[in-house]
Amino acid sequence: MNCSKKVCLLAVAVMGFVQSPAQKKQFTMAEATNGITTTLAPKNIKGTSWQPGTDNFWQADSANGQAVWTYTNFAKMDDATPVTVTQGTYPVKVTALPSLKWIDKDHAYFINGKDIVTGSLADDKWNWSKWSRPNEKAENITVDKSGKIAWTIDNNLFLMADGTTVQVTDEANKAIVLGQSVHRDEFGIDHGIFFSPAGNYLAYYRMDQTMVKDYPIIRWDTVPAMAALIKYPMAGGTSHQVTLCVYDPATKKTVTLKTGDTEKDHYLTCVTWSPDEAFIYIAILNRDQNHLWLNKYDAKTGDMVKTLFEETSPKYVHPTHPLTFIPGKNDEFIWWSERDGYEHLYRYNTDGKLIRQLTKGNWVVNELVGFNEKKKQAIITTAKESPLEKHIYKVDLDNGHMDRIDKDPGMHTAACSDDGMFVMDSYNGPAIPRRIVIRSTEKAFDKTLLRAPDPLANYARAQVRDVTINLNSANGALPLYGKIILPPDFDSTKKYPVIVYLYNGPNVQVVHNSFPESGNLWYEYMAQHGYIVFTMDGRGSWNRGLAFEQATFRHLGDVEMDDQLRGVDYLKSLPYVDAKRMGIHGWSFGGFMTTSLMLKHPDVFKCAVAGGPVMDWKMYEVMYTERYMNRPDNNPDGYAEANLLDKTKNLKGKLMLIHGTQDNVVVWQHSIDFIKKCVDENVQVDYFVYPGYEHNVRGKDRVHLMQKITDYFDQNLK
Repeated sequence: MNCSKKVCLLAVAVMGFVQSPAQKKQFTMAEATNGITTTLAPKNIKGTSWQPGTDNFWQADSANGQAVWTYTNFAKMDDATPVTVTQGTYPVKVTALPSLKWIDKDHAYFINGKDIVTGSLADDKWNWSKWSRPNEKAENITVDKSGKIAWTIDNNLFLMADGTTVQVTDEANKAIVLGQSVHRDEFGIDHGIFFSPAGNYLAYYRMDQTMVKDYPIIRWDTVPAMAALIKYPMAGGTSHQVTLCVYDPATKKTVTLKTGDTEKDHYLTCVTWSPDEAFIYIAILNRDQNHLWLNKYDAKTGDMVKTLFEETSPKYVHPTHPLTFIPGKNDEFIWWSERDGYEHLYRYNTDGKLIRQLTKGNWVVNELVGFNEKKKQAIITTAKESPLEKHIYKVDLDNGHMDRIDKDPGMHTAACSDDGMFVMDSYNGPAIPRRIVIRSTEKAFDKTLLRAPDPLANYARAQVRDVTINLNSANGALPLYGKIILPPDFDSTKKYPVIVYLYNGPNVQVVHNSFPESGNLWYEYMAQHGYIVFTMDGRGSWNRGLAFEQATFRHLGDVEMDDQLRGVDYLKSLPYVDAKRMGIHGWSFGGFMTTSLMLKHPDVFKCAVAGGPVMDWKMYEVMYTERYMNRPDNNPDGYAEANLLDKTKNLKGKLMLIHGTQDNVVVWQHSIDFIKKCVDENVQVDYFVYPGYEHNVRGKDRVHLMQKITDYFDQNLK
């Protein structure tokens, strides 16, 4: 993408979110930090689910002061009335109404600590029994609808069937890990146990990390302190090797799928069983991440059957979704791909023949929610209307025709009934804290279950303006979307200090048309205390297609800084912005961006707070870094440009770094090395650590963090 240096600035008018002057209540720091998910969270419906094989929608309700389940059969449309279900007696102590996980139409289970409790439903009454209690050390507990349960203890895998526990693996070497997530949770991977559709077989990842160097994560909660060694493959270094194994409980034998020996540090993702349990599909991605093979393997022998198709890119291929088999068609599936520049859905058969591209356009598909088998439709969510919103559609599997299901602007999340005839549409948007509506996918029917009141109605709300900054590109104007958050009593004749909050990295989008309109109550807290806050998603961020994201390829930080500085130009054009009192804050990739701007454009911001920042991409993990930067020996200039450790002497403003001492994502060494360079160069920098925290600070201690950040801006901008 070639964008000229000229920039067209467009500030969209205030959206009408100014609160009454009579509302003077201000957020406390605790409310600004955690309130929107706790005390100030919009009202919600708990325990929602669709009962398999029915159009019964379940939710938690209350009767006579007691929490109960009710369900409503929406197949009856307007005549539907809630039915209260008798809870039954639990075999274990529970403190709240459990969240149900359905096995089939008449059976469900819930996990209570290490206890797994199963229930049978008859005549609107639950009968519960204790299903099992895995070992107290069990992790990664996975329950299959067949009644089998798998889990891991340390680096080994266990299976329980019919009350009998079998140790599937017996690996003494702790550097070889079985049944757990691999590739540091990249490529959409979040688990390592895969039951076959009928539960007859168990597939699992085997990750050999013996060749990866140990990295110490220091624990400070013991005396003396301890070094907990982890395997952390860094960019350009030796990575781990992963295979997929299949265990047969009937024979107690294991086969390893023959995924290849030529490049053992390739990536295995999108693991999918065939509906008949005969085959397993795996997307094999090479170490350089520019060539993908979708392969089919015989689950009993481990032999590769065939490569269905390949995908290549001069930059990178980024698979993140398993195959989804189409109901009623065991030989057809849906595949996700960005091959045309946007994340779209493709219909294939199991011979690898492309039947049709299902969705198409300059927008991305966000989720595949379910199917209406009778109507031959898939239910999806997309950014078709705007990258700032998410909406629900049905798409015809035969011709790709799409119809929108929801009606209102905002961010919509869908949960689909088993037959796809109904969706629960839970959404929020500008001035809409939360609404939950049951919608028919076939007829003009919707029923509102919840219209949440505004939990922020009694607060002096910030004024929020949507901002669009248009970059001139070869394909016309390229909009960058942002928000400017102004004090509740904003006076355009005054000059205000400004804080820019940014992330601007891959796979993340900060700006949405959502509730609260600002996007973050801490922004509003700062506005209440006399600041203007600005945030914007520049090129490199998510949900805008490959060209937008890949504009940063091999040069992380460069294009992103250009875009953020265009945002700064916009701010400077406003008569009420004090350009001499500008601060910037970001975490993780945002911490890298914050530090980059302070060192590479040192005259722009007076002060900054960078949390968990990457300082040298050669010290970040293989999978993420090499996707966006290639290997260091193939891109020495890109790594050198992005390296901040040799640029400390450029610092002019005040910079505070914050890091969790147990950070196993952006390891602590990044900021420690930066501090050492500052000492070497006689550069003053401020520093704060959070002992015991990993990559971010959560819970009650996050209030301390945000107060620390706020105090720093108060000291340097006011």
